[in-house]
Amino acid sequence: MPGSRSRRVAVVIIAIAVAATCVSLGLWQLRRLDERRALNARILERRSTTPLSIEGVPGNAAAEPYRPATAQGRYDVEHEVLVYGRSLDGEAGHHVVTPLILPGGGAILVVRGWVPFAMQAAPVRDAAPPANEVRVRGSLALDEGDGSILPDAEGIVRVLDVRGIASALPYDVFPLPLQLADQTPPQPGSLPIPVPLPALSEGPHFSYAIQWFSFAVIALVGAVILLRRDRRPTTRAP
Repeated sequence: MPGSRSRRVAVVIIAIAVAATCVSLGLWQLRRLDERRALNARILERRSTTPLSIEGVPGNAAAEPYRPATAQGRYDVEHEVLVYGRSLDGEAGHHVVTPLILPGGGAILVVRGWVPFAMQAAPVRDAAPPANEVRVRGSLALDEGDGSILPDAEGIVRVLDVRGIASALPYDVFPLPLQLADQTPPQPGSLPIPVPLPALSEGPHFSYAIQWFSFAVIALVGAVILLRRDRRPTTRAP
């Protein structure tokens, strides 16, 4: 019958379109997985390089995010800021970011660690750094902004925007922040808590790809079942 034939053609077209879309999305997830693996490999390579000694501004051409680095100087607590809304082990809080004045001129923003959410203004008295010269060790981090995010009246910023924070400072600032791992002399109190390096993972891309490929198979198998049912002869009552 013409109507039955048209219905079967529509089922085939729809099934192929759905399957093709699902396969395309699955392949896209696999490409994302390859990109994530390549990024993880670059990060691991940078983490294993010789620590970069930061002595002044402008930035060293070898400065890259995730590379180990060291710096020496004095903290400028009066220009400390809080990066709003950063969690640690599931608890809400902020990151304390304090400029470290370098012997060669200028400063580098040091992510000294995490403080609880109740601490809502900088500088954080309960997380004051050593008053004398310190030597810090850690890893260079990403500049999260584009220069447009400035600290508010309480010294709070929504993202770690190096250029935005630097625009309110009376000296030049190194182009990348330093995420502190340890310092000498050590922090006098229990706050801030040093922030661990982010764990490297491949994310959910592989499982998502499997799901999309499964949807493609389901669409094709479902179409076959519908076509077989549609072709069965109808039993007529006598």
